[in-house]
Amino acid sequence: MKVSNELYPFEPHWLTLPSGHRMHYVDEGPRDAPVVLMLHGNPTWSFYWRRLISALSPTHRMIAPDHIGCGKSDKPGDDTYSYRLAQRVEDIEALVQQLGLQDITLAVHDWGGMIGMGWAHRHPDLVARLVVLNTAAFPMPSTKRLPASLWLARDTRAGALLVRGFNAFARGATRLAVTRVRLPKAVRDGLCAPYDSWDHRRAVLRFVQDIPLKESDPSFSLVREVGEHLHQFNDRPVLICWGDRDFVFDDHFLRVWKSALPNAEFHQFPDCGHYVLEDAPAEIEQLVRRFLGVAE
Repeated sequence: MKVSNELYPFEPHWLTLPSGHRMHYVDEGPRDAPVVLMLHGNPTWSFYWRRLISALSPTHRMIAPDHIGCGKSDKPGDDTYSYRLAQRVEDIEALVQQLGLQDITLAVHDWGGMIGMGWAHRHPDLVARLVVLNTAAFPMPSTKRLPASLWLARDTRAGALLVRGFNAFARGATRLAVTRVRLPKAVRDGLCAPYDSWDHRRAVLRFVQDIPLKESDPSFSLVREVGEHLHQFNDRPVLICWGDRDFVFDDHFLRVWKSALPNAEFHQFPDCGHYVLEDAPAEIEQLVRRFLGVAE
């Protein structure tokens, strides 16, 4: 995969997980500085966090892994990796343990929220604060219906073909998930760079297929458990930045966050979409810097 060094100038780091697969991660900034662990969603990768990494690395240790099947990480077959939420949580557990991280600021977006909060639920003592961007850590609200585009990808063969055969999910997101700006071609290509073949798009499809909607879905019980205990983080600083024009993680989800974490600092961006960090990078960077106590 080819990515612009100007946009993504970070040295690669690698961790071999207990499963035997190699996880790539960005590790920028002083090793003894406060830690920010950033978890991406689907269909992005650590590239999504690039501007925040560059902005904060002078004062913080910025760590951004690529989930297995994503970014520069290994992209194994289904016979050697489960591609389920529980495995994703274990992967982050291994990363945090291997790097000896503590007092972590956990930043999450999209599937990164469910993975990150799944890990945080197991290790609340390691979490100092949270930065939340358009995501969930609980079952889909009863008032919300799965968008047709996700249903197509999740539950039909035609959708699977579009995702893996034509890269429709990743490519489509670079246009539909931003509503304030039009992403430059280099950024669109960067977001999609890892997903350049049928085999390399496996994780993109598996994430969608793992969306838990009912109790019989494999990841539903874990999602429900994490959601039921989300309030335990209301005693520490939480910053929530939300793109209001997200067609998936919309106001139905934001209301749950507000109910579970009423003491959080909320900032809504009425003209921004799901890729809120692409739509409003300067504003969110400033909010995060202030949240972390970084001098202007």
